[in-house]
Amino acid sequence: MNVKHSDTRTHILAQGRAVMAQKGFNAVGLTELLKLANVPKGSFYHYFASKEKFGQALIQDYVATYMDDLESLLGEAGGTAANQLLRYFSCWQESQTDDCTTNKCLVVKLSAEIADFSIEMREALQQGTDRVIARLASVIEAGAKDGSIHAELTPVELAEWLYQLWLGASLLDKLRKNGAAFDDAMRLTRRLIDATNT
Repeated sequence: MNVKHSDTRTHILAQGRAVMAQKGFNAVGLTELLKLANVPKGSFYHYFASKEKFGQALIQDYVATYMDDLESLLGEAGGTAANQLLRYFSCWQESQTDDCTTNKCLVVKLSAEIADFSIEMREALQQGTDRVIARLASVIEAGAKDGSIHAELTPVELAEWLYQLWLGASLLDKLRKNGAAFDDAMRLTRRLIDATNT
């Protein structure tokens, strides 16, 4: 892949992510996307066989970036594994209550919308969330070893519960717009991990 190809493809994905984080997948037509990216239709189809294939690539690109950001966040100096986990969820709350729509979670935005009409996009989302949950489970396991997390559930079970809890809070906050669902999620998270020394 040459540099121009990589840059153009990345540019189209970046423009798509920005507009779809705001409007959703189905509300954005190909014409609007091409205009935003300032590329001809032929260039789009050179990189993506269809809008659905673009959506799949968009999700995969988002997940890769998200995982890089997650690793950076978890790798920040200071504290126990419980600190790392709580820092992650604090950042989740901050990004989802931010007025900037491009900071919003694409998983929250697209899951319900695309799950029933695109198997490939749904599978890309599922694979992405599985990666996040597995990484959270590894932090919980480390917390059990360093004594900062005390939970009755296995690390994988707890990671699943917490991820579901925060996805639900994100959806509720889209309706309520007051941050209360995230405050509740954080309180329950602390209870579920029974964090000490945080």
